[in-house]
Amino acid sequence: MSKRTSPGLAIPLSLSFIGFVFVGLAGGANGVVLPSISSDYHVNDAVIGLLFLVSSIGYFLSALASGPLTEKLGVRWFVILGTLILFIGQLGFGVKLPFALLLLARLLIGLGIGIIETGFNVFITALPRQTTQLNFLHAFYGVGSLLGPLMSSAILALTWGWNTIYLIMAGLNVLMTLGLFFFFYTPQTGPATSQNKESKQDNVLSATLKLPIVWFASFFLLIYVGIEVSLGNWGYSFLLEARQQGTLQSGWIVSGYWLGLTLGRFTIQVVAEKLGIGIRELMYGCIGGVIAGVLLVWFVPGGVAAALGFGFIGFSLAPIYPLTVAILPKLVPARFGPSAIGLLVSVSIIGLALFPWIAGILAQAQGIWTLLPYVLVLAVIMLLSWVYLGQRTAKESCREEAPKQIPAQQQ
Repeated sequence: MSKRTSPGLAIPLSLSFIGFVFVGLAGGANGVVLPSISSDYHVNDAVIGLLFLVSSIGYFLSALASGPLTEKLGVRWFVILGTLILFIGQLGFGVKLPFALLLLARLLIGLGIGIIETGFNVFITALPRQTTQLNFLHAFYGVGSLLGPLMSSAILALTWGWNTIYLIMAGLNVLMTLGLFFFFYTPQTGPATSQNKESKQDNVLSATLKLPIVWFASFFLLIYVGIEVSLGNWGYSFLLEARQQGTLQSGWIVSGYWLGLTLGRFTIQVVAEKLGIGIRELMYGCIGGVIAGVLLVWFVPGGVAAALGFGFIGFSLAPIYPLTVAILPKLVPARFGPSAIGLLVSVSIIGLALFPWIAGILAQAQGIWTLLPYVLVLAVIMLLSWVYLGQRTAKESCREEAPKQIPAQQQ
């Protein structure tokens, strides 16, 4: 990063944080509007689940397009493209298109969000203090996810119509696009630019795809995303139907879930560093917290237990995503780091739609109560996956510390 651009990065960094607030807002609103959309279009949970399926297709398309488009357009125009696509998709929901066209709009929403998330992650990884900034970036996603259920449940309580929620988000996207156009740019990285690497890019990507650790980490993060968004999208329906909570109370509980996620990303890593807790142990503790929270909601009835359980699950999930993004470059050769991060983010984004779709099928077949055992199974899979990743992380930490210890022993 050049000295000339460093002092001015506050505005682009702030825009990336705001962009993740808007992405989180869209994600947090989804779960609240699902029952209204289902009622308005007279479709069941399995059909509503198609919205998540087409979103998954959109995310997959963003994964395929991210590399070539970023190289051609640059991060700035790549992210602007994402906001424009997201605007069109949200506008489709805002004008209440026929359900068949609503699926197309949802695909565009998935594509737009996938582009925005990948673009801002790539931008942050090029900055100093990237681990801290990644935690903050995803914390602001939690801010949006916290505000989404509050805004949506309030609008529904005012009987303004569920489509009003999407019209508001589309309007915010216009403002975001204008901000990116006038104020967003990426830092100059010196002579080793993408133009100098063009001849090597295909070889680097191909070599990255052959690294088992990249796919294993991507699978781990895919499962994590499945847990996060399945609870975020279907938690409101679960509270309404299985726990008979009111509209506003359910919205507040889901917002508490996202509040826990947000607070956790601002605090857990900082506290862990002060206490000397390593990444491996921290991950085990967080995954254990997720399992404990699910069991609390499952076996203890009442709104208070649900609120505490959802909040604790969100808090426990908080650092898992940014920490995984931060540690992967340490587990691969240095020149493969950017490609590994791109693949990791792109694959994980697919989980935003795939796992809520499966949750919808289970809800239609057996009832919305299946949400909790479904999430518990995913949490156990994530725990088992971390056994291997944690061992690799510990070995890499030992390698990094060894050179520091040798001179001390010689002295």
